[in-house]
Amino acid sequence: MENTRVAVLSVIVEDDNATAELNTLLSDFSRYVIGRMGVPYRERGVRIISVAVDAPQDRIAALSGRIGSLSGVSVKTAYANV
Repeated sequence: MENTRVAVLSVIVEDDNATAELNTLLSDFSRYVIGRMGVPYRERGVRIISVAVDAPQDRIAALSGRIGSLSGVSVKTAYANV
């Protein structure tokens, strides 16, 4: 069995044009996604998304890196100690 880690990716989307590409990335990595929650913060014009994942370390890093490379998108990853 592959060694996996549990993590949460915190994503802030400031550019609506990045939304389709972000959704495509999350779909590409859907086998690792435990769940996700999105909150539109209309007053500030941003979307706040939390994505819980259980995946090998390299796959989490790849997803985070690809999300972070999108224009108008910021991402931070927090890992569980289990």
